Formats: sequence, C-alpha cells, structure tokens
Amino acid sequence: MGIVFGMISTDQRLKSESVFEALCHYIPGGVSSPVRSFKGLLDTPLVAVRGEGGKVYDVDDNGYIDFCMSWGALIHGHAKPEIAKAAADQAYQGSSFGLTTPYELRLAEKIHELVPSCEKVRFVSSGTEATMSAMRLARGYTGRDLIVKFSGNYHGHADLLLVKAGSGVRDINKEATSKGVPQQAIQTTVSLEFNDTEGFNQFMNEKGFQVAAVIVEPIAGNMGTVPGSQEFINALRSKTLESGSVLIFDEVMTGFRVAKGGAQSLYNITPDLTCFSKIVGGGFPVGAFAGKKAIMDCLAPLGEVYQAGTLSGNPVAMAAGLKALELLDESGFYEALNHKTDIIVKPVEKRIKEKGVNVTLNRVGSMFTLFFGVKEVKSLSDVDKMDAGTFKKFFSYLFERGVLAPPSPHEAWFVSAAHKEKELEKTRDIVLEFLDQFC
Repeated sequence: MGIVFGMISTDQRLKSESVFEALCHYIPGGVSSPVRSFKGLLDTPLVAVRGEGGKVYDVDDNGYIDFCMSWGALIHGHAKPEIAKAAADQAYQGSSFGLTTPYELRLAEKIHELVPSCEKVRFVSSGTEATMSAMRLARGYTGRDLIVKFSGNYHGHADLLLVKAGSGVRDINKEATSKGVPQQAIQTTVSLEFNDTEGFNQFMNEKGFQVAAVIVEPIAGNMGTVPGSQEFINALRSKTLESGSVLIFDEVMTGFRVAKGGAQSLYNITPDLTCFSKIVGGGFPVGAFAGKKAIMDCLAPLGEVYQAGTLSGNPVAMAAGLKALELLDESGFYEALNHKTDIIVKPVEKRIKEKGVNVTLNRVGSMFTLFFGVKEVKSLSDVDKMDAGTFKKFFSYLFERGVLAPPSPHEAWFVSAAHKEKELEKTRDIVLEFLDQFC
C-alpha cells in the first residue's frame, strides 16, 4: 500500500481554467513567458495569486509546495516579511525616479563585498539585459566580434545568444534559434559542447584571437542542473587569458544561490565579468553585470559602449535586493539550506542506487534535477537522451499531490530557506513512491 496524499482534482481547479481561458484571449498562449504554459504537461497551468514561505497558491486557493521559487529568485521563500517591508517602505517614498539614487550604491557595495571580482556594477532590469549588455561591452572592450557560448547554456533571449540554448526554448526548437532571429545576428556566435575541455582548447588555439568573449553558466541550470567540471572551467580561464578574450560567468541563477560568493567562489576562478539577476532583486525585476574596473569603465558615460534603461537601478528593487543579500549573512544560512535540500536529495539518491534504475540526480547546493532515462548527465547531448514521457508522468504525479516541480525537464529545482521540513519530507516521500511505482 502506497502512502496516501491529498489529491488536487480537476474539479478543484475550475477557477484556474476560467481565468486561463480568458487570459488566452488577450495574451499569446495565456502567458508572459513560454515555460509558464506547462505545455505538454497540463491543459491549464498554475495560475498563481499568492505565496507564503515555501508554498504558492492558485486562484482556487489550492496550495503547492513550490520548487520553482520564481526560477531560483526566492532563496528566502515567498513574501519574506523583511524584504516586503524594505520594498514597501521605499515605494511610499517613490517607486521610480529615472535618476541615480543612493540605493544603488548600497547594493553595489554589497555585491562587491560578497563577490570581490565585481569591482564595478551596472544595474539593469533582467538577466537577459545583463547578458546582452555584457556581450556588447566585451566586444567594445576587445574590438572583436566573435562570441563563444556552450550548448544547453541559456543566457536570455537576446538574438545573438539564442543558439542551441537551454531553458524553455529547448522545448520549442532543439537548435534553439527562434524565428525572427536573422542569420546575420548569430553568425558571430559559436556554440561549443559544454564540459568538452579538449574541443574548447582546440577551438581557442585556432580562433582565440578573434574571440571577444566566452560566456558560460559555470553550473548550468537551464538544461537541468549540470555543473561544469573543474578542468573545464579552468580551461576557460586559461585560454581566455591567453587570447585576451573576456571570460563572462552567467551567474543569473547561481549567483548567491550555490554559495554566498557564487559559483566562482566554488571553482576558485575569477572571471572578467559576471551577470546577475534572480536573488539580487529579492523577488523584483533586477539584473546586473559587473566586473573589472578597466572593462566596466568602457560603458557610457565614461566610455563609448552604450547601455541605458529608465528603470535600471529602480529604488524599490534596490531596497528589496539589498535586504535579500543582507539576510544571507545570517550565521549558518547556507549550511541550513543545504541540510534542507539533503532531506529530499539523499534518500532519493539512495533509492536510485538501490534499485539500479536508469535515473540520475545532479545537485549543487540547494539546486538539483532528476533526469529520467539516463545514468549520467554532463552535457546537452546527455540531456537529449532523457525519457520525456516519464518526466511528464512524474510532473503530473507531483502536481496532483500538491508539489510544484519545474514544468520542464530542462529546469532546476530550488529549495528555499522558507521550506518547512514537513514540506520537504512530504515531497521526498512522493518522489520515492513515484520511483518505486514507475521506475
């Protein structure tokens, strides 16, 4: 006899169906970002209205233990009182000025304190803006055009980076180049195999002095959680220094998530530029790119590389982001977060090993992914061997029992400091039950 969990039936989601149907009349696909549509998984996606701690609630007031956590942004959980108060206090003083403010200084100082490679910071409004602007800056700084990225790494939806990308675009087009992107826009972008040290070294030996920048998710989170090997990341640093290319760490997802100093602190590598979003906004739309003073000072108004935005450095977002980063200083924060993640991950890893099933679990800190149909995942070619049918069954099995896993096999799970142990234990038991029944 399996464990009995409360089920959320279709009859309990009637308002969600009605709202989503209405949304589809006015918004393409009913969503403002494709992965939210739960395409191929559910007819009606989750229509969220509020969050509390480790749970998110839909318009029918069904509660779900949330492991999307705004795609990693909510490391402190939903509606953290200290962050909400910081944002509200600033909103009463003004929500936007389109002018420089002292709040930018405080957040930039905090980022530099936690990630010393970030000598100077430029704030934007999204991760896509951060990576797009970092590319332009690298080209302006080096006077070169060629960009190197890695298959399965997703760096936002800027034209030049939509080549063999990860994330939701992977579910639409495996080459991940959107319609509407001219071939000319991607002619100077080269996508190499992630974790292929030999292939990267060979390319850089031949073309390195044409390369403006190498951009990488050091721990990929948009083809599932796939960490770069130390050898691979070391090679990126070595070859970019040798060729005079700019090494860019896309830490939109990993920044302040896998460690207080980001992925670069785990690898003991200092990139030239780093891109942030997610946690740095405390749940508000913020992005940033930062790095060496000599490179950052090429930006206007000091230099000739142009980048601008009316809402860049928005004071409400700055206040929320600063409070989110300050809360990371709490003694034992990351140890506690990793312990919470262990509650799910360690028993699942043990069960996979005991059963010898064709499933693997990749984990770094508080982010992880279960891959069905494969024994090992180190690159996009491994990800492409996954069993999509079992993932679909897995997602529905969890959702019906009140657990929201990322609605794509190409996304990472995120545990927050707000998840309660009972919520994590419930999730663990549901995952184990699924493995026993279907794997």
